[in-house]
Amino acid sequence: MKLLKSIIMCGLGVAALTLTSCNDWLDVNQDPDAPSAESTPYQLRLAHIQFYTNHGHQIGDWRTSMQCGDWTRNYNGGTYWYVSYGCPTTSVNTTCYQWWFVGAYCNVPDMYEKAMADENPHYAGVAKIIEAYGTMLMADLYGEMPFSDIPTGSATPTYDTGKELFQASLKSLDDGLALLESHPGALDPAKPALSVGDWWNNGDVSKWIKLGYMLKARWLNHLIKKGNGKCVKDENGVYTTLKYDPELILACLDKAMQSNADNTVIYHTDDNGATHDDLGWDEPVDYSPLYSVCGMNSGYMVTKMLYNNLTNFGGYGVEDPRADRIIPWAYSANTTAANANNPALKWNGHWRRSLGVDMNSGINAAGGPIRAGYSDAKGGWWIDSSNPDRLGDTVYVECTTESKGYDGNIDLLYRRAAGNDNSKESGSFYSRVSAPTYVGTYSECCFIRAEILFNQGNKAGAFDWYKKGIKASMDQMNVKLNAWVSEDPGLKNCPSFVPMADADIQNFLNNGIGTASDITLGKILLQKRISLMYSVEIWNDMRRYDYKYDLFGWEMPDYYNHDSDCPKRLPNKDWRRWTQCSHEQNYNAKNLQAIGEKVPGARLVGADGKPCEWYKQDDVYEVPIWWDSDQE
Repeated sequence: MKLLKSIIMCGLGVAALTLTSCNDWLDVNQDPDAPSAESTPYQLRLAHIQFYTNHGHQIGDWRTSMQCGDWTRNYNGGTYWYVSYGCPTTSVNTTCYQWWFVGAYCNVPDMYEKAMADENPHYAGVAKIIEAYGTMLMADLYGEMPFSDIPTGSATPTYDTGKELFQASLKSLDDGLALLESHPGALDPAKPALSVGDWWNNGDVSKWIKLGYMLKARWLNHLIKKGNGKCVKDENGVYTTLKYDPELILACLDKAMQSNADNTVIYHTDDNGATHDDLGWDEPVDYSPLYSVCGMNSGYMVTKMLYNNLTNFGGYGVEDPRADRIIPWAYSANTTAANANNPALKWNGHWRRSLGVDMNSGINAAGGPIRAGYSDAKGGWWIDSSNPDRLGDTVYVECTTESKGYDGNIDLLYRRAAGNDNSKESGSFYSRVSAPTYVGTYSECCFIRAEILFNQGNKAGAFDWYKKGIKASMDQMNVKLNAWVSEDPGLKNCPSFVPMADADIQNFLNNGIGTASDITLGKILLQKRISLMYSVEIWNDMRRYDYKYDLFGWEMPDYYNHDSDCPKRLPNKDWRRWTQCSHEQNYNAKNLQAIGEKVPGARLVGADGKPCEWYKQDDVYEVPIWWDSDQE
């Protein structure tokens, strides 16, 4: 992953500084030598905003997913290996913050104001929905963040509490929906059409409305710790009373996605055109962010927990057809290799599917897993180690993948030994250069309904929506699988790319997910997890249900007990927030310290009885964010 070269404090004054691209849809300046906010047409800001919003969100999705136990990395594999076994690090904290504030949000108010002045409710409404989407991401990750004071232009804006961020996000969302619902059809043709700048929904206003209601349902569903009750607005449209309100959540779902046709999906492309990002990574604007942080990098492996959930969900003995598409495969020309006779391995011709790393075993403490290498001279896949316990690590296949447009590869398969077809690896569905980003889906709506109905005691209704959610997830994945093999028929030879057969889908739905009589909340949440895969919502679900083992099947990995930093940072094994990024700690410390008085559980006095900086305490990671607490 490339490091950012631009370090800019948040605030609306950075708007002109971020608009420096020179062509294609980031060519937003009339005079490239003198960029200005005033000269930038609002319709050309939207694609720029969407790119950075999605990139920031996907990085948060990836990093929080690593925390939650589905993926790990090879032994001593840096930041994400530490994160995967319960060792929070400050190195994960900055990029989401910068991508949102510096790349995206600094342009949002200007787009909104110009669109309102031009009486264009479509752009203004979308601006408000994106404002809500990014602000809630900051609240979910960091807990508190400057927001209401940003329009003053202060270089050191004061902080809003988590509750205020939650309220502000709902208000922005409602305002955006009101604008879009007041003008759902085409506008005066003299005004810029939403399709000019919108590459998330291609100008489809109805999809934006459905996305807005899905996000509202998602966020209101976080409030289970606030007690049942009604959410109440004041005369200004602000939710002053926030309770867990199932009736309101279901009403929002009634206006959200009703099928996959309503989904907001970003279909990324495998391209390395002249338009790259402005903030220093110098990467294409149209490829998947997960490829940037995972697919193009080495060492990422599936865990046994995810492997088991995909291959024997609920102990029903029926493999999920998504398993072959998510779990990586390696090509093994020599099928007489030592692991060829391992009965746990799945083979498809010369293709061998990965096993999952057991994070609750002693594998990390024993120095593993080690990345496998490939050499024809050594008989194929091999481990460079003198430790006999590590020689079997060839069973773990990384989710590294390749690209045709970006890297000039012949296909999307990674070759561990450059140019050697006997060393191919498939990657994972979500880590590929042109993998889709699921911003908002019908599948998620189904699982939210299923959860509410289950908690209300309606097991039959819960099972119906649970089953619909699983089916919707598979059908949506098949859209991209079919596209990949259509674009490159040679990929059909790799089981990771083959579209799921209807018979396999139906077999799993009929025999692999249980029945209405044995439906549980845990099954609903685990299938939601598989359907969302890389999403901050996975962490949100685990926090709002307090990491209960009977719901998630997750427990702190064994290596937590071997790293002395882990008990300092997570003494209760209870990861609740990220720390604030270094820019806020270094340049806005006074305001950051001040908000601590309103943070539930923040430690303002040290063990010595003297005032301390709450945000620098080793165990600040266990301080709950607002919606994860019982604070009103």
